[in-house]
Amino acid sequence: VQLVESGGGLVQPGGSLRLSCSASGNLLLAHTMGWYRQATGKQRELVVIVESWGQTNFADSVKGRFTVSGENAGNTIHLYMDSLKPEYTAVYYCNRVQGSQTYWGQGTQVTVSS
Repeated sequence: VQLVESGGGLVQPGGSLRLSCSASGNLLLAHTMGWYRQATGKQRELVVIVESWGQTNFADSVKGRFTVSGENAGNTIHLYMDSLKPEYTAVYYCNRVQGSQTYWGQGTQVTVSS
């Protein structure tokens, strides 16, 4: 299973970005996909998890600011990030869990700065 991310970059505080992640390879119908982020010097933390049947679970810190959508039977997900704050600066990683296996993307840098 491979995860390919896109969409990171530099954005001013209050701005918006969209991250995308597409999964390919030996994909199972039952899975979760999601996004985590890791700021410099901090542990990786959950941003959102998307169940294969569509249920989403957002971290409290991003509720009301981030939304997520899926396509291709949930094997591609888009993270829409609005009202971005400098503390959201981090490397964002796509994640997929299926069966007993966990997969990670290579990460995409999001920098929120004026």
